[in-house]
Amino acid sequence: MVALQSASYYVVSMMPPKTATSGSSAPVPGFDAPLEVLADCHVRMLAQCSTLQRLAAHGAAPWADEAAQTAAHNVIRYFDGSGRYHHQDEEQDLFPALIESMAGSDPVCIRQLVDSLTREHREMELRWQTLKAWLAGIEAGDAVAPPQDEIDLFVDQYQRHIAREEQELLPMAARLLESSVLSRIGEAMRQRRGMRPR
Repeated sequence: MVALQSASYYVVSMMPPKTATSGSSAPVPGFDAPLEVLADCHVRMLAQCSTLQRLAAHGAAPWADEAAQTAAHNVIRYFDGSGRYHHQDEEQDLFPALIESMAGSDPVCIRQLVDSLTREHREMELRWQTLKAWLAGIEAGDAVAPPQDEIDLFVDQYQRHIAREEQELLPMAARLLESSVLSRIGEAMRQRRGMRPR
């Protein structure tokens, strides 16, 4: 039987990664920099995907381990909360702002990009439901075999999706969107999370 790891093995830090120069944690971006918030969320999503993979690596190990239960709870909380908000931030605010920024021209490439990313969001959300059920079993202490194929597909799709957003979507938004538009997007993101307006 595989021995379960300590809580630190499973539980992903919610702090941003260390900077190469300072060795200290980078400051968490605020909603006054919405594109940076979205990029930071990508880092956190990938960290949660790593936790999924580590939990799955133990197969049908006894899930009564408190560290695994906590990790499962945290992954569920992340994708049901921040992960869902991230998709809404893009679909309800960023994507329409990008299309609007091209008003008067034919933004075919932007429309194709946002339509494709939106479809990927729906696919990942459907796949998430299977993983959430598995994680809920771990959280409850049940010995549930991991849906390894679904985990692999979910993680692979998130990695590809995030790479595409980092390489195409966010640089395009930085080039095309004016600071006033970014401010509106940041304010919408803040309100979506139940924070008071500035």
